[in-house]
Amino acid sequence: MIGKLTGTLSDKNPPQVLVDCNGVGYEVHVPMSTFYNLPDLGSMISLLTHFVVREDAQILYGFASAQEREAFRQLIKISGVGPRTALSVLSGMSVAELAQAVTLQEAGRLIKVPGIGKKTAERLLLELKGKLGPDIGLSASIANAAQADILQALLALGYSDKEAALALKALPAEAGVSEGIKLALKALSKA
Repeated sequence: MIGKLTGTLSDKNPPQVLVDCNGVGYEVHVPMSTFYNLPDLGSMISLLTHFVVREDAQILYGFASAQEREAFRQLIKISGVGPRTALSVLSGMSVAELAQAVTLQEAGRLIKVPGIGKKTAERLLLELKGKLGPDIGLSASIANAAQADILQALLALGYSDKEAALALKALPAEAGVSEGIKLALKALSKA
């Protein structure tokens, strides 16, 4: 219903902000990653939003980027994960870190987020697998275009996101595409 808000930042009270849009103030819940990047009070801001209607409340959630909002939407689709937990996850780690944790199946990184236990972390890893995309998750670990090409080659050869990411981590940063593919295939054949 409400997809985006653009207006003046009137108040900041974590995790909530007040956005004045031509005289109408919208209370918006934001993850801490968005909150820390907000400008000073009185500045113009634009937030992508997700509107949640419940029996007892109507709540607006705001995000600085489309990737954050999409990750939030993927999280709340998971049984047992509500908007508050999803906001907590996005406050505890960036979208790239979340996607990388899912790709590498690292439950330990999710358990560090307040409110996420071992069972919930394992469910998140299972449910989000393949939904955040390797390009989002691995962008944090891909240093250059050559590594991106190596990753795509490994995925095209049928290796899983996890296997490709682990092989990519083991490569020297200055490796070219053909040399990198050879080294990665060697490392994968030993595993």
